Amino acid sequence: VYFSTILILCDIHHSTDFEVHRNWLAITHSLPVSKWYHESTSEWTLDYPPLFAWFEYGLSHVAQHFDKKMLVVQNLGYASPATVLFQRLSVIATDVVFIYAVRECCRSVREEKGSKDLLVRPYFILAALLLWNYGLLIVDRILPTLIQWIPVNFITFPFEQGRHLEGAFLFAVLLNLKHIYLYIAPAYGIFLLRSYCFTKDNTDGSVRWSSLSLVRLIALGSIVISVCALSFGPFIAMGQLPQVLSRLFPFKRGLCHAYWAPNIWALYNVVDKALSVLGLRLKLLANLPKASMTGGLVQEFQHSVLPSVSPSATLICTLVSILPAVLSIWRCPRGARGFLRCLVVCALCSFMFGWHVHEKAILMAILPLSVLAVESREDAGIFLMLATTGHYSLFPLLFTATEMPTKVLLILLFTLYSFTSLKKLFRGFLLNTLEVTYLLGLIAVEIICEVVYPLLPWKQTLPFVTLLAKSVYCSLGVSYSFIRLYLSILRPTDKPKEL
Repeated sequence: VYFSTILILCDIHHSTDFEVHRNWLAITHSLPVSKWYHESTSEWTLDYPPLFAWFEYGLSHVAQHFDKKMLVVQNLGYASPATVLFQRLSVIATDVVFIYAVRECCRSVREEKGSKDLLVRPYFILAALLLWNYGLLIVDRILPTLIQWIPVNFITFPFEQGRHLEGAFLFAVLLNLKHIYLYIAPAYGIFLLRSYCFTKDNTDGSVRWSSLSLVRLIALGSIVISVCALSFGPFIAMGQLPQVLSRLFPFKRGLCHAYWAPNIWALYNVVDKALSVLGLRLKLLANLPKASMTGGLVQEFQHSVLPSVSPSATLICTLVSILPAVLSIWRCPRGARGFLRCLVVCALCSFMFGWHVHEKAILMAILPLSVLAVESREDAGIFLMLATTGHYSLFPLLFTATEMPTKVLLILLFTLYSFTSLKKLFRGFLLNTLEVTYLLGLIAVEIICEVVYPLLPWKQTLPFVTLLAKSVYCSLGVSYSFIRLYLSILRPTDKPKEL
């Protein structure tokens, strides 16, 4: 059923990500390694870690048997039927890893003993929430982004069984495939150091410093360093590490993406815009620079009234917000579930305060939160809020009229299933009146943006207002979910209501 769904979606759409990966296949296949991170014929330059570049290099040797023309760097925008077929099949093939990860996650789910209807068993609900996740369907399966969104759950399940070195290896590989996972690296690093390298606790649960195992620390460090050396080694030897890093961290792209991710900076931007308009109307401000943040472009910009935000400021905000979460698992690791909760919080902290965050990054929090949602009533409620809001914030990724029915149908099916299955699992409503009212507001926002606003005269002069409205409204829901999760990890004793 899963692969049938994917095959049905195969011919619906391909986006700029299609050309991104075609170009990367061409770069890694046609050029020497020394030129991979210098090539700039296309605007979609190689900006993933070297291990992913090696992965593309391997795929290119399969791609040449489909259509060799796709591997020519100068063939910009090339999309022959054979090229499309190859990209689709490469996604489906790598989904085997995803399915295996889901299987292992579901095996670790805690549930009550006794017979239950299969459809309301926690492991079945979790499998559905992960396999048919709306965000993954439109990001991974329709857009050919290969394996960049391997769920972090795949790296979590070894910890459930005490296989810390295996988990460390898998995460090191994942981090060298997609550097966005730096968001959650603090959770992994602190948890592994505390739970694996320190072998004993004091009677009050605090770490016993004398129990540090140098052998385990060296083993852990060796695994991580070896993976990084395999990935970056050739480029370090060629003296190209600065060039690679400049591609991985392009700070000149600006604070926000062209479409603002629904985070704190979206709210910050709109407050700055509102203050500038109000100041001009009341003649309290004059000679303000023309705003560029709402122009729909990826670029650096200056705020008009509020202080402009620098990359270093976002880094400090992110680290400060993460610190209490990682300190909580340092003081009391609370096992794999405590780690998983910390991981979700770290992902959300980075999403809320990071520099040039893409809206797709919300999936890094939604996916692992799915595991907690089938075990705790409180987490289930937070999941419904975050998943519904976060998934709706991805709507602009599919922006043509022909794609509207598909994305609406997919999000309705996933959302209805999430609400009904979790309601049956926990035998009752999971959201309060205010939360339900907010979620219903998403429908109003969509109708206003897609039906009402196009009929207004402002559509021509202010075309990006609808994107702004969606981003800001979703920011409120994501911020609310973030605060609830953050408070849950700061509690002295984390004892969620189990099944």
